[in-house]
Amino acid sequence: MMHIAFLNPQGNFDPDDRYWTEHPDFGGQLVYVKELALAMAKLDHHVDIVTRRIVDPAWPEFSALLDGYSSQPNVRIVRIPCGPNHFLPKEELWPYLGTDWVPGIFDFYRDERAMPHVFTAHYADGGLAATLIRRETGIPFTFTAHSLGAQKMDKLNASPDNLADLDARYHFSRRIAAEKVSMNHAGRIVTSTRQERMEQYSHPAYRGAVDVADDHRFAMIPPGINRRIFSPEPARADEVIQRCIEAAIVRDIAAGRRGLPLVVCSSRLDRKKNHLGLVRAFVQSESLQAAANLAIVIRGLDGPLHQRDRLSGEERGILDEIAALLDESGLWDAVTSFPLNGQAELAAAYRHLATRRSVFALTALYEPFGLAPLEAMSCGLPAVVTKNGGPSESMQENGKEFGVLVDPTDPADIARGLVQVLTSGKAWHRYREAGIYRVVSRYTWERTTEGYLAVIKAMVEQRSPPGELPVPAYFTHPTPETDIPLVNLGDI
Repeated sequence: MMHIAFLNPQGNFDPDDRYWTEHPDFGGQLVYVKELALAMAKLDHHVDIVTRRIVDPAWPEFSALLDGYSSQPNVRIVRIPCGPNHFLPKEELWPYLGTDWVPGIFDFYRDERAMPHVFTAHYADGGLAATLIRRETGIPFTFTAHSLGAQKMDKLNASPDNLADLDARYHFSRRIAAEKVSMNHAGRIVTSTRQERMEQYSHPAYRGAVDVADDHRFAMIPPGINRRIFSPEPARADEVIQRCIEAAIVRDIAAGRRGLPLVVCSSRLDRKKNHLGLVRAFVQSESLQAAANLAIVIRGLDGPLHQRDRLSGEERGILDEIAALLDESGLWDAVTSFPLNGQAELAAAYRHLATRRSVFALTALYEPFGLAPLEAMSCGLPAVVTKNGGPSESMQENGKEFGVLVDPTDPADIARGLVQVLTSGKAWHRYREAGIYRVVSRYTWERTTEGYLAVIKAMVEQRSPPGELPVPAYFTHPTPETDIPLVNLGDI
């Protein structure tokens, strides 16, 4: 059995998963690391999740040096100081990783008289730490980026005019420098899809860091679905959520339409998620209106579309535009909105909506992987999903369809995909069964763990040499003189 350590300095893990989805630093990678660690521990491996210690009255959950999960004693949460005691957003950790956090990791394991056999590094800051550790010890590591800085720069439309401001906020120069050395020194780079590997890692910003054509450097290992939560089997929360959904339908939907299925959208309010594309598809398609009502899920508001004044910024803007479309089309009585707070409530809603022969919709302009539709499918709810990004691989393989792919920029195509599932009971049941099969056969944490352990075993046996890119001096001696120059947009 191996001793495996996960490096995630921004993780903020605790036994009760506090603040998940409520803060930008408590996103999907925490779920990924926790579930993968628990699945490895079930196979009797000793697993440490190494993260940052916070001693701050506002964040009391993260002050203990050691913590864990009562369900799995083979997993420890190890918290190492990293800079000041108080909470810091992930963008502010860079000056302390090489000076505080990595030396603290060495001190911790020196006291235990044993270093882990292997590290798995997550996000750019975890990858940087793993690179520094490998440089001193030779211990190999896998690198899972979860997202890459260059793609975020592109989405924010970085230009010579705004680059300095973006860099001051997001520290892209430091992040991309850390990503490059992480890619270069990693024993294996783990991606969720082949598309992620070929498109994201070939970005010009990473030129010279890794050869995307080198199959020995990459491992495609998709993440899993938590089937303890996202399952067709009834759970404790189901009855409460069922009552909430039915009450929202009675409140919002015309009496003659209340028996129809729902097209449910449960994405966060973000332009990239393309809520407006879905609403346009609904208001422009009489066939879709005849087949279903539309449901928009937003955390924390009882009737989100009618409580828009409680939101601000982009979120408010998106809902205002949806409301304008409904005003113009006169379709308010075909649309409902309600909150679902947390994974258990989402799963309960998906199970109930499946009894209504409903459909999950994700019409994002681009979705790197697409975990949300797989969660819905795992509960027995068919999915109609953007063709752009990871879903193009998860929803079809070798000529078999497990969900319906649509063009998110074409409302008519979105409507076509939804109607394809909704208007035939036979088609709905076929997609339901295909979706459950796809998740169980490929997208479980047990399968993800098998992939990681196979890669780790090969990596440890081969003991490939570390990469050739030097670690920028800033990360070990952070001073104004050693700061990293701005990314040169002319080079990318």
